[in-house]
Amino acid sequence: MSSATAPRTDAPNLELDVRRVRDDFPILHQTIHGRPLVYLDNAATTQKPRVVLEALQHYYASDNANVHRGVHELSVRATQAYEAARRRVQRFLNARSPAEVVFVRGTTEAVNLVAQTYGRQRVRAGDEIIISILEHHSNIVPWQVLSAETGATLRVLPLDERGRCDLGVYRTLLNERTRLVAVAQVSNVLGTINPVRDMIVWAHELGVPVLVDGAQAVPHLEVDVQALDCDFYVFSGHKVYGPMGIGVLYGKRWLLQEMPPYQAGGEMISRVTLEKTTYAEPPHKFEAGTPNVAGAIGLASALDYLIGLGRERIAAYERDLREYAVRQLSQIPGVRLLSSATEGAPLVCFTVEGVHPHDVGSVLDTMGVAIRTGHHCAQPLMDYLGHAATCRASFAFYNTREEIDALAVALRHVIDLLKG
Repeated sequence: MSSATAPRTDAPNLELDVRRVRDDFPILHQTIHGRPLVYLDNAATTQKPRVVLEALQHYYASDNANVHRGVHELSVRATQAYEAARRRVQRFLNARSPAEVVFVRGTTEAVNLVAQTYGRQRVRAGDEIIISILEHHSNIVPWQVLSAETGATLRVLPLDERGRCDLGVYRTLLNERTRLVAVAQVSNVLGTINPVRDMIVWAHELGVPVLVDGAQAVPHLEVDVQALDCDFYVFSGHKVYGPMGIGVLYGKRWLLQEMPPYQAGGEMISRVTLEKTTYAEPPHKFEAGTPNVAGAIGLASALDYLIGLGRERIAAYERDLREYAVRQLSQIPGVRLLSSATEGAPLVCFTVEGVHPHDVGSVLDTMGVAIRTGHHCAQPLMDYLGHAATCRASFAFYNTREEIDALAVALRHVIDLLKG
């Protein structure tokens, strides 16, 4: 048994029974190319515990119906489960009201929703929007589109020596023309955690709202939107052990009330005549058409599962995994880590000298090790760091030190095979 899973008498409350946890994830118990699966691509998508799979199956087998529109029993049960899921997300984020929780397809749609409603309503020619160089494409392209349509200017924050947004530059960029700040809480490449609370405080001094991309933060950090005082917070269900195709936009209620609808159709209306339509109150104003009811229910189950394991236990265990991975990979000749800091999200981004990342990933796959290779939907950051592509191993609480050892062995094999 590795030291990561061995009993600890000094802090038993932080011990995570990883072998028992792994039993909750059926997909992990398979072989790939004759080798046990080592799944280290969790920043792209996480695997789903059995309780989430069962929640999805139960909904479709027992309660499948459209919500908010029927008086029959199935519709009532589906509506109750869907709105209970919204309340679960509210508690998870510590939002003031369920009305501040909008279900969307994922982080990408959430950012686009804000850009195409708040942005179109408030941003004009000569205005400025601040993002950072480490953003995922989903928090860059919508603002580029809005800027091109309105004549606004996109201001981009560089990084400091720790790989975080440079706060000194940030304070100089904030001005009376700034209409919005959109920034990731955690980088999906470097794993660094941005000081978003400070960034929000300074933006609010000028009356500037802040959108926080929490896609990489929610799986690993406890998030309190009231404590952050962010105006918008977005994340995807599939990165936090929930289903694909479901995500969340949190928005302060007064902002959501002032924003126009994102899409039009059924469900988001109060009354329709041929002359005029009045819209429902948030959040339903932004949920046109039939929603992903099963996805919302599955997401709620995933959040319950996380809370049941204990966020503090998860954080402590994942911190150990990251530290161990940094130590192990740093000892391999030819492997270069983009960031060797032990603090941050549980991932390591690296290159192998003389070997293209795609070749690294392909050889690792033959050994049952799944990592991510490429630009990680962060091409501006890759350009900034001087890399066209890198390798990324990202960890979850169901990973083990033994799996990191397997990664290290596989990387040594790559070097021997492709460079030897």
